[in-house]
Amino acid sequence: MNNNSRIEQIIEEIEEYIDSCKYQPLSNTKIVVNKEEMEVLLRELRMKTPDEIKRYQKIISNKEAILNDAKEKAQAIIADATIHTNELINEHEIMQQAYAQANEIVMTATKQAQEILDNATLDANNIRLSAIQYTDEMLGSLEAIINQSMNTSVNKFNNYIDSLKQCSTIIEENRRELNPNDTAETGTNENGEPGDKELNII
Repeated sequence: MNNNSRIEQIIEEIEEYIDSCKYQPLSNTKIVVNKEEMEVLLRELRMKTPDEIKRYQKIISNKEAILNDAKEKAQAIIADATIHTNELINEHEIMQQAYAQANEIVMTATKQAQEILDNATLDANNIRLSAIQYTDEMLGSLEAIINQSMNTSVNKFNNYIDSLKQCSTIIEENRRELNPNDTAETGTNENGEPGDKELNII
């Protein structure tokens, strides 16, 4: 399995695609985006996001499994130490030494078991924090891409409205040039005030 998730690959593809887009004429910031290609990438990103989140939820849920495994190892160490202790105690010729060694073994085994539990707890917490951080960064990248797409759409719409307004102004000026003395049709008198004559609208 690749180290990079499919979501990371899709985000990289989107970034590469955006970098490859051409700038709009007379602009150094606005680019021309192929809507269909962007929608394909975003559609796959939406489909993969739930699976990726489930993947990291599974990693987080493995915390209990890690702790249980650590407990089993600790119990096995203590059991082995207890068996060895009993063997030493049963040897009458070294009874006193057996007690000393038994206590030392039990203390060592208990210390090792505690270290295993502590390390397992630390590892599980680190895995959980890493998974949460990664998921947050992934969602943050997705949010940035969506916001960028929204801003691009808004800018395109505003540019379209501005173009229509300019065309309307030019048309209005051309009509005034064609009829410079025809104030009746514009509904104003010589003083620029509304006149009484009604317009004939075709």
